Amino acid sequence: MSALITVDGVTFRYTKQGNPAAPALQDVSLEFREGEFAVILGANGSGKTTLARHLNGLLLPDSGRVLVGRLDTRERANLGLIRQRVGMVFQHPEDQIVATTVEEDVAFGPENIALPPAEIRKRVDAAIAAVGLEAHRGRPPHLLSAGQMQRLALAGVLAMRPRCVVFDEATTMLDPAGRRMALELMAELRSEGMAVMFVTHNMQEVALADRAVVLSAGRVVFDGTPRDLFRHPGLESWGLELPPVTALARRLQRFFPGVDEGVLSIEELLARLPAPTLKCPSAPGSAVSPRGDSRAVIEVQGLEHTYMAGTPLAHQALSGVDLQVTPGRAHALVGVTGSGKSTLLQHLNGLLRPQKGSVRVGELHTEDPALPTRAVTRLAGLVMQNPEMQFFEQYVGDEVAYGPRQIGIDEPIAGRVRWAMELVGLDFESFKDRFTYALSGGEKRKVALASILALKTGILLLDEPTAGLDPHSRKEILGRLKHLEDEGMVMVLSTHQMEDVADLAEDVTAFRKGRSAFDGPASEVFWQFDALREIGLEAPVAAQTAARLVELGWPVAKGVINAGQLERAIEACLEKQP
Repeated sequence: MSALITVDGVTFRYTKQGNPAAPALQDVSLEFREGEFAVILGANGSGKTTLARHLNGLLLPDSGRVLVGRLDTRERANLGLIRQRVGMVFQHPEDQIVATTVEEDVAFGPENIALPPAEIRKRVDAAIAAVGLEAHRGRPPHLLSAGQMQRLALAGVLAMRPRCVVFDEATTMLDPAGRRMALELMAELRSEGMAVMFVTHNMQEVALADRAVVLSAGRVVFDGTPRDLFRHPGLESWGLELPPVTALARRLQRFFPGVDEGVLSIEELLARLPAPTLKCPSAPGSAVSPRGDSRAVIEVQGLEHTYMAGTPLAHQALSGVDLQVTPGRAHALVGVTGSGKSTLLQHLNGLLRPQKGSVRVGELHTEDPALPTRAVTRLAGLVMQNPEMQFFEQYVGDEVAYGPRQIGIDEPIAGRVRWAMELVGLDFESFKDRFTYALSGGEKRKVALASILALKTGILLLDEPTAGLDPHSRKEILGRLKHLEDEGMVMVLSTHQMEDVADLAEDVTAFRKGRSAFDGPASEVFWQFDALREIGLEAPVAAQTAARLVELGWPVAKGVINAGQLERAIEACLEKQP
């Protein structure tokens, strides 16, 4: 079978201050075939997005060539047909949304290739249904959540019926249910003969592919099956890690030799867990950690917010929300896309003010119209879901310095900037003169976090703090956030990554359609398996594994939610066996 896409010796450089920078791609040669499901992996800045944008001619090689079938992307006359054959869902979906309503945006591509109106209607209806946006077809795209925007971008590509779809971190902002839907859709596209190229940092998603291609410093360093990749000694050096399920299976092998280290899914892992061979003592009780009794540092009561209130496009984002954040305990907000998490966070630093209800942050009551927004933002810093939305400056160093300059600080600004950048893992000398627009998605997230940390606020609000980060950077950021928490930083984070919540947060509030469905200690919330599934979420892998062990007769205490707790619980049981 001939190749659908051929990448032949491609080298590409971005320009830096008018001069060529180091190569983003170096002598890359690959072939992708019809019906193939391939993932493209690598650390932030390794060249993944650059490669993806070469596949449909959005970028052109400095040397080498890219062929789609027999069409060379360097020939301008070929680009229209190439982009019909190879569709792309961008890392930032708003970059490809052009119309004023969801329905019109999905129709944009088919209209521009002059399809008959009946065919356009058929394709638009099918694409909107495929991504679950039927209820939003008349809404303006800018009023959608980040996850809904990603679904819209995908619908626009599907309406073109391409032979290949390139997804650039297309599930980054999706909740677990949305991620499952997207992956099921990819499988369906493949079953229909369409090729799928998927740039991702989610290692659990890698396990679903036929083929994994790893880039490091712009070069291909691995091309093979996911199983072979997970056994490769270079995995960690490339900024990658095992999927959570596979990593947990390896940790459990010392207790359960029958658990294969090649496990790739939670279903495989749960099926291989053994019943105890000897009678075990009773479980020591719940592992739930109680909440502190100190006065809440953040208190929300009866909060309501409606976007575009009083218009036909009114959308209620929050309805009667209550929240208490206790000092010394990180608090996570979880829920499907569009459930109100980001809207609540923007109330906690004064960007939005209560339409109804009250919000107290420290001693500040934000429903008071006389309260300056600056007073709230100096107390509670917000790292936004899309970090580039909060950039003001051209260069990284100036961006991190922007906040301290506005508020005035009594120490050298360069020292504060260096401290904040190094805290998030950005080398000061290497990054201070980099253009903010030229950073990778993960690097932008680090800069956004550094710019808020440079303010040294007492409260840190994080909207999807690890989205777009490679596994190594994600682990690094979580470790640094845990350090800040241990030092007394009050932290509220919104995320779709349940494993992150299990490692970082003590308390969780779960949202559904703008309301707080239930809340409590993380060790309680993540053991409400049916309730979580009902609102489109999944418990962490360790919690699901612990629950299965309890079913089999192991006396594991309820409330186990991460791998370390699970190992300790099994060790305690085995030590007490007669």
